[in-house]
Amino acid sequence: MNSSIKEIQDEIIDEFSILGDDKESTIFYIMELGGKLPEFPEKDRVEENIIKGCQSKVWLTTKEENDQVHFLADSNTDITKGLISLLIRVLSGRKPKEILDADLYFIDKIGMGNIIGSQRSNGLAAMIKQMKLYALAYQTKQNA
Repeated sequence: MNSSIKEIQDEIIDEFSILGDDKESTIFYIMELGGKLPEFPEKDRVEENIIKGCQSKVWLTTKEENDQVHFLADSNTDITKGLISLLIRVLSGRKPKEILDADLYFIDKIGMGNIIGSQRSNGLAAMIKQMKLYALAYQTKQNA
């Protein structure tokens, strides 16, 4: 059985707690996580896959398999790519209802707001919103 959303968030909090208050190490670690994202198909780097409200370009695609939503993303900046990789780690492979009900407390717990500043925090909120919108669309389709 896969870890729950809560368990994955707690893992992330533990990983970041090791870095303490070292902002530079934390940013480096976020960028490193982004580098581990699967290759994003060139054909999906199109306007309609760009998340609105992000300072950087973030492409997000999704597919549904066995009633679960799977996300794939990329960004033109390493930090943003790292941020979306964290969201994918928590939310991908979940049922739409799980995604919609998810309380993403890890973002505050790891002090993300202090690390990334307000512009990127708005972008992070836009990423979460877009992922939840996809989940809502799948849920609506499943219930139709």
